[in-house]
Amino acid sequence: MPRNAFAHVTTWVFDLDNTLYPPHARLFDQIELRMTDYVMQALGVDQPRADRLRRKYWAQYGTTLAGLMREHDVDPAPYLTTVHDISLAHLEPDPQLAAQIRALPGRCIVYTNGTAPYAERVLAARGLSGLFDAVYGVEHADFLPKPERAAFETVFRLDGVCTQTAAMFEDDPRNLQAPHDMGMRTVHVAPEPHRAGHIHHHTDDLPGFLSQLS
Repeated sequence: MPRNAFAHVTTWVFDLDNTLYPPHARLFDQIELRMTDYVMQALGVDQPRADRLRRKYWAQYGTTLAGLMREHDVDPAPYLTTVHDISLAHLEPDPQLAAQIRALPGRCIVYTNGTAPYAERVLAARGLSGLFDAVYGVEHADFLPKPERAAFETVFRLDGVCTQTAAMFEDDPRNLQAPHDMGMRTVHVAPEPHRAGHIHHHTDDLPGFLSQLS
């Protein structure tokens, strides 16, 4: 992977879940259970129906919350507090990843479809606190989620990101389409590659990939 493909990059944007920690940590197992419980209580449906709606809204709108807001006018604040109240006890610090992020030239930010407070908890558990210039959650995009281009535009405008000199690291291929269209370098971080024209690079080893860039 040629280093010069990123020579112009001065802003490094990282997704959080399954990007800055490995998928085998399975934090989303906890989150999905809480999402399903919340849907059951908010909509008065049984568990199978709630689970189907959770998956349907994620596929259709980008997040379960977006579907609940659009179709049921659910208040996002208590939902987000509830579903992200999970244990992070099994997350481990990653000194190699921390060192590689610290070595990147320019600004580093986190942008997640979760909340900023949740992201800060995860970063602390991974030993990554203090490495990022800013942390943005779905609340900073007025609860509009990735992959909506307007969500990226809102957060990048807030941060002052110049997309022509930025790179995006993300586990969900859908969430790399808008950054690609906005002129960013895109990196898919996942165990298996996803072949698509809007993905420039793939890695299953984020620290190793970053070590080639600094």
